[in-house]
This record gives sequence, C-alpha cells and structure tokens, in this order.
Amino acid sequence: VVTADVLRDARILILHMGREFSFDDCGRAFTCLPAEQPGAPAEALVCNLDSLLSTVTHRLCVGSPPGVWVCSTDMLLTVPSAPGISWDSFQGVRVIAVPGSPEYARNHGVYLTDEQGLVRDIIYKGTEAQIQQCAGPDGTVPLVCGIVFFSSDAAEQLLATHVIPPLDACTYMGLDSGAPPIQLSLFFDIVLCMAGRMTEEDFVKGGSDASVRSARSVLWTALRGFPLSVACIPNASYDYMTTSASDHIRSLTLLPGSASHLSFCKTAHSHVDQPCLLEDGSSVTNCLLEGAVRLAAGSVIQHCHLQGPLEIGPGCLLSGLDVGSSPALRGCALRDIVLQGHHVRLRDLPCRVFTLTGRLDDWQSPVEEATYLNVPWAEFFQRTGIREGDLWDAEMPQRSRCLLSARLFPVLHACEALGLEDVLWLLGPATMAGERLARWRAAWRMSWQELLPCLDMAAELGTRQALFFLQGQHKVRRVLLGRQDCSLLPLARSAVHEGYHEAVLSTLDEVASTASDAGIAARALACIAEVLGCMAQGEGGLRSGPAANREWASAFGCLERGDIASGVQELAAERQKWMSRPALLVRAARHYEGAEQILVRQAVMSSCQFVTVGQAELPPLGHWVQVTCPARLDLSGGWSDTPPITYEHGGAVVDVAVLVDGCRPIGARVRRIVAPELRLVSLSGTPQSEAVTELVCQELEHLQDYCQPHAPGALLKAAFICTQVVQFPSQKPLRVQLMEGFGSGFEVHTWSNLPHGSGLGTSSILAGAVMASLYRAAGKAASTESLIHAVLHLEQRLTTGSGGWQDQVGGLIPGIKIGRSKAQLPLRVEVEQIPVPDGFTQTLNDHLLLVYTGKTRLARNLLQDVVRNWYARLPSIVQNTDALVSNAEECAQALRQGDLPLTGKCLDCYWQQKKCMAPGCEPLAVGRMMDALRPHVYGQCLAGAGGGGFLYILTKAPRQKEALHQILANTEGLGNFSIHSIEVDTGGFSVEVVGCDMK
Repeated sequence: VVTADVLRDARILILHMGREFSFDDCGRAFTCLPAEQPGAPAEALVCNLDSLLSTVTHRLCVGSPPGVWVCSTDMLLTVPSAPGISWDSFQGVRVIAVPGSPEYARNHGVYLTDEQGLVRDIIYKGTEAQIQQCAGPDGTVPLVCGIVFFSSDAAEQLLATHVIPPLDACTYMGLDSGAPPIQLSLFFDIVLCMAGRMTEEDFVKGGSDASVRSARSVLWTALRGFPLSVACIPNASYDYMTTSASDHIRSLTLLPGSASHLSFCKTAHSHVDQPCLLEDGSSVTNCLLEGAVRLAAGSVIQHCHLQGPLEIGPGCLLSGLDVGSSPALRGCALRDIVLQGHHVRLRDLPCRVFTLTGRLDDWQSPVEEATYLNVPWAEFFQRTGIREGDLWDAEMPQRSRCLLSARLFPVLHACEALGLEDVLWLLGPATMAGERLARWRAAWRMSWQELLPCLDMAAELGTRQALFFLQGQHKVRRVLLGRQDCSLLPLARSAVHEGYHEAVLSTLDEVASTASDAGIAARALACIAEVLGCMAQGEGGLRSGPAANREWASAFGCLERGDIASGVQELAAERQKWMSRPALLVRAARHYEGAEQILVRQAVMSSCQFVTVGQAELPPLGHWVQVTCPARLDLSGGWSDTPPITYEHGGAVVDVAVLVDGCRPIGARVRRIVAPELRLVSLSGTPQSEAVTELVCQELEHLQDYCQPHAPGALLKAAFICTQVVQFPSQKPLRVQLMEGFGSGFEVHTWSNLPHGSGLGTSSILAGAVMASLYRAAGKAASTESLIHAVLHLEQRLTTGSGGWQDQVGGLIPGIKIGRSKAQLPLRVEVEQIPVPDGFTQTLNDHLLLVYTGKTRLARNLLQDVVRNWYARLPSIVQNTDALVSNAEECAQALRQGDLPLTGKCLDCYWQQKKCMAPGCEPLAVGRMMDALRPHVYGQCLAGAGGGGFLYILTKAPRQKEALHQILANTEGLGNFSIHSIEVDTGGFSVEVVGCDMK
C-alpha cells in the first residue's frame, strides 16, 4: 500500500499510455523508432517507451530527490546527456519544459514564468501576444512537454485526496463504490492550481461542471501551498505525436542529432537485399525487403516483409504488410499514402484488414471541406463510383460525416478472400473501378472508428516479433558470411528469451555446413555454443572445460577429415539429446567449442604451404646438431597473433629476442644413432644437466598420442611427424621407415632453464629449436620463415589450443622486429626487422630488467575465454584488438626513433590492453609489485598472456638491478621474486654440428 512512509524514500515513475494512434496499432508508446541500441545486452526493437524510460531514468532523474515522476508517452523527446537541472533546496512540484518556437506553441501549451523560475500560468493554444509574453531572451518559449515531478511531500498530499469526494471518482475505488466518473487533466486541473497567477475563484470557476468545480476546490486546498518551478532544458527537443501523417513521417525520417542516447539509422533491425535503392531521408524499421525494393526520400516502411520489384514514391508510410501483399503492390503508383495492415479480432474471429489513407487527409474534417487520398471527396466519388450512402448511414448528420466514420475498409466477404488489392483499387483510374466496385460493395466494411476497438494488439506484437527474428536470421547469415565485426550475442540472448532459439540454431547450422571456408564455419559453431550457453542461463557450471565425450566423437571425426557438412549435421543431431537441463547444455556448448577448435586448427594449418624444405648434407652418424635459442619479450600487440583473431582481424606484434642472465635459455640437439628407434630425452635445464625423462619409441603406435599435449614426449613426437622424418599414419613400420630413409634412428635432447609458465615463449621456441635441429640432422634445410610456419603447423597438430606466431618470431629471428599477419587465409606471417639508432640496443640492455614474480599462471582457460569473447565480437574486444595492432605499430615507431619514454608508454598501454583481453591476468601480488616499481620505470608489463611468470620493466635510470631489488625487498606481500638481467640477442638462434663428444 502506498502510504506516506513508502513515499518518503520511493522513486516512482508513472507513464501515461495516452489514447489510440492512427499510425500504430499498439499506440504511441509502442511506436517503433528507427533506432538501434548497440551497447544493449539483448537486441530488441526500440519503442518510444524505451526511449522515454531511458531519457527519464538516465538523464532527467539524475540527482533528483525521492518522489513521483509522471511522464506522458505521446511525444518524442530528446534530451542532452547532462541536462543541467539543479535540485539544490528543491521543494514542491517541478515541471520539465523544452525550448520551442512561438509558431509551434500556437497549437501547444507554454509556461509563463517569473525571474525565480516559478510558473505563473499555463497558456494553451494562446494568442500571439500571450505566447510572446512567455518568450525568453533568445526568442524561444518553454513548451509544456508532459513531464511533472512531485516531491514526496506533494505526492503525499495529492494521494490523500483520492478518498475525498468527488475526487474518489477519478479512481476505480470510487467507480466501484457507485460514484459517477469524472475526468481530470494532469496539467489544467492538478498542476495549474499551483501556478502563481491563479486565484482560487478563477481556478474553481474554470471547471466544466459542478463536480469538476468541486474537485478543483479540493485540489486547491491540498496543493496550493507547494511552489511550482520549471526546468527548461536547453538543446532538448520535443515533438508531440499528432494525428497528421506528414508529422509522423517527418519525425521518423528526420533523425535527431547527438543529444540522443540511441543510435538512429536509416535501416534499423532490418534486412535489405539492395540497400542502395533506399534513398537518404527514407526509413526502414523491422523489415525484410527482398529483391529490388526502391524507397524514395521522405517515406517510411515498418514491420513489412516485401518482395521486389517494388517502387515506393515519396511521402508514404507502409506498415504491417506481409509477403503475400507484394504482388498487389507491383505496378501501383504509391505516393503520399498511408497503407497499413491490421490484426483485428471480431469476437473470436481473427482477421486481417487493410486501411488506406492519404498523407494530407484529416480524420475529422467534414466531407465538404476534407480530402480522401489527398483529393476532395467529390473527386474521389466521381473517379471510383462510390456514393456517400455507401460510407455513411442516411441518418448521420452531414457535419458528422468524416474520414474517421467512413465505412471504407473491407473486412469480410461472403465468398471470397479479401486482400490488399481490395483497398488499392481506390487509388486506380476510373477504368479499373467497375468490377472492383461491385466486389467492394458486396464486402462487409468498417470505418477506422469501428475498427479501433477491435484491433488485436497481442497478435500485432506477435507478428512484429516473428518478423524481428526472421530478419535476425538474415542478419546472422549476413554477419557471418560477410565476416563482419558485429556481435551476435545480444540477438542470441533475445532469441533464447523469446523462444526463437531453434530458428537461430538452424540458421547457424546452415551457415556452418555451407560456408566457403573453415574460418566462417568455426565462427558459426562458436555462435551455436553461445546460444546453448544462453539457454543454460548462468547455471550448469563453467563454460570452459573438457570436450572429448565419446558421444561427440563421430561428429568430430567428420570435421577432422574435412567433411564439414556431415560434421555439422551430426553435431546438430547429437545436440538434440543435450537440451533438457543447464548442466547438459553447458557440456554441449563445450563440445561445440571443441568442434570450432578443430576448424580453427584446419584454418591455421593452411600456413604449411609457406614451409619449403630443401636438401642438405646428412651429418655423420653420432654427430650432434645443436640449436640454442634466445627467449622472447613481447613489447606490444600480443593476442592479435592468436587464431582466429590473427586471420579474421589481422595481427601485429613487436618482439625482442633476449638473452636471460647472459645466455640463451632454450635449446635442443639431435643425432643419428645406430638403433632404428627414437630416443626422446628431456634435460633438467642446460645441455650438461641430468635427464629428467627418457622415452624410447620403437613402433609407430608409440607415436599415437603425439596430439595430446600432456602425453610424455608429445612435442618431440609431433616434431618427427611434422618434419616428415616419420610418416604417420603409415603401413610401413617405424624401423623400416628409419632404415630406408636414414639408415639410422634418432636421439633428441631438449632443455630450457626458464620456469614453467614464464611468459617468455618457451614451448613454441623449443618446438622451433627441435624442428631446426631435426631438419638438419635428417639432411634437410629449412629457412627461418619456413620454421616459423612449421611451428604454427606443429602447434595445431599438437592441439595445445594455443598456436599464435609471436613466440617463434621472437625467439627464432634475431634482435628487435615486428611480425604481421593479414586478415585472410591461408595464414602467412611476415617479419620486418626494426632498425634502431646506433647505440640504442645497448641503451635498451641498460634499461631493461626481468623480474620473476614467483607466481605461476593458473588460469588454463584464459585462451578459451579470449577466443569466446572474440567470436562473440564483444565491442570492447573488437576495439581492444584494433588498439593492440595500432599500439604495436606505434611501439615499432618509438623503437625506430630510439625513444625510451615513448616505448615505455607503449608497454603500459599494452598491459592495459592485455588486462582488457584477459581479465584476471594480474594477480594481487603482481599489482603490488607494479605499484612499487611505477615511480622508477617508463613502462612495465607481464610477459606473454600474464597471470604470473616474468614481469619486464623499462627503467628510467640505467643499470637499476640492485636498487630495484632493494625497493621490492621492502615491499610487503610479494613472495619470492628474483631480478634478472636481459640483453637483446642480435645474433639469433645458432645451429652447429659438433662432434660425438658433447663435453
């Protein structure tokens, strides 16, 4: 119950629905605007109600005290983002006004105010002199715009009157008590009594009858004591939605400026086959326009599904026409007309009725003075053969005969189905009228006045929704096939919420199975995973997780073989069994992401065409081929090299090859051995250290688990297969392959003295080292560019789910460079050395330090989350990816100029971008560490994906290792960190053939 206590702290908004509206069957509040809300969590049509609700909530109400807002919905309102309303020491009641021209005010209400901003009077449709009195210094007048705010005190007083006769008769409580109803105006009965110039006598006398005069007397007593102030909002605009078609068309085609919080557009929530046929100054909302539909400036189409060829001239409003109406419209000269399809319910009988009027017609003018279809009635009667007696009963007085009451519109026919042609003939020349007239006369017809109470709003809203999701399915195809950076997640959320998810899923199946390349199909599967995730509604566990359930294996097998169409079909069939509850939906979503990763792998593996391998001399048996590699620092642009981002958006990464504490930390060596087998040995940290694991493969089956990243020796097994030293699968046993190809087996040793999860690119660089030494030991030669692409290929075969290219670019190519990939398949990485000024490399060595944070990255799902957000094309991720690439180019420029502070700025910027890409990659202890170092550095960033590992810093002063060690030692809560020197490795990785004796 709304008591005084409730009102004390309540913020209430009452929206008045207003009367019916000739141009929208759902009324002015639900009239759709030609607008989209790009940032909204769910995609939906934007109604006037949405716009007003947002304007009042986020603009007008900001800073206001508790109380009651009342807002009409019969106007279009645009308010700047900071309306500048002051609420200091506010009391009483406040009306909101918008500046308008004295001409516009002639048909509207205006406020007369004093110097203090208090309202003296409300003047409605005043004389020129009265309106001029209200004008401000700039010549504008404060228009009444249908918004009033009552403070809690004023609202309480107003509420108290609802039990006092005769005011109780304004509410259903009074009506149910048997009182005769009375109608009051918010502005002219309630607000006006607080206007300064009013006297009690004038106010009460102004009532239309005794009961209203009595009600006004009660209101005067209750409210007169409250001050009535006005807030006139500069740069706001107000447009009352009149019954004039010209006004309505103008308000939908003249789009408001930047003051609006909506994004207005010529085509909103519509699919248009040939957008070039829509002239500027036309408007299309919630439509599907197939084929050639030409729309002239100054015309509007809403809620229509039309098939061309069609030509719609200027000054038209078309609404509610379905695809079956298109043939009737062809060859019809449409100009300055309003053509609408309506859902009507006559008792229990649903039917469709079409109405046709002229843009310039007035609903209520008497026949002698009025027009129909923009010509005088007499001319219309003469052209069509229709008589006045067909439209109005003989008893109806001449002055009451008007368009509103004319029975023009056929509703039912005894033996024929009615369609759009049954009103379109009214436009045609007299030659066509004959047979149509007879059919028209034989139909049961209704006037607009009679149709209004029969309009079926539920059916109308249902049809609009069905059309919205139909154009939404077209949008899905358009965005995916056109590779657009547009998020489909808001549409997926709406489809799930409104029960249209099956339609969207089948569209995604269709796109995935017919796409021209694996990249598009992969994104379509990612979108299916999003829809399934939305259906789980936040329940059912984490989105990231395993995806190798046997039930999905057959579908995955099809995709692995490259049969995408069958794979998608099998996935869809399997999906049906996983739809019943959230936990199953989430697991199905994970498997769709697993399927998408298979296709991403295939897309990336297209890069193996850039691997060329030549012949070289086979080293002697027992001679080691040893490769040592630097680590890499990513200075900017990382994540843009990650598939699918790298081939859908294009990537650029600035990398530096570095020695850590003076040495190259990563290496591998290979030699041929007598036994026809593969010996795989992992050393604990350096070439001289002890073996940690040893593995001997004598059969091909021993290589079978090469694609499981956590299997022992998987990387080395994959390297043998990717370098084609071993053919797998093959009919030939392993020992036969080895003896035929090389007359020997192979022994491989690998090492890295960097901790796990260091962020310095260890695993990819190690893969590069293994492949380089293996190629050489097998008598083959591969260029560095080939190695970079060979590692990309290997990592996809290894199914680590990673597979960016920046690590191998950083560790295999010497010095400072920028790697780039274009937004295309096949994926090709091009590397450019960055030339730096003389002595700058030494400067970098003096100012770069590496701090081991003591934290290991725990987030295994980091990559899955990033890829998911990219596939969802979240606007923040798309913008961030653009910024990663542009920051990389800026960083390269800073290095070319030898500008340390600017390079540092790029590092800081890069760290913010990494945090945006993968939230949660900055552990608390690392944040503390960075805070402690900030005053002493130009820039700092965690290496790699973040989450732990190494922090690299660019210090302001040279050689700061000891000083910074001291600072960190005195900072609490850091754990066991260590500081390491790094220097740019200008030599690059080394390959040497050494003797048998490694010592």
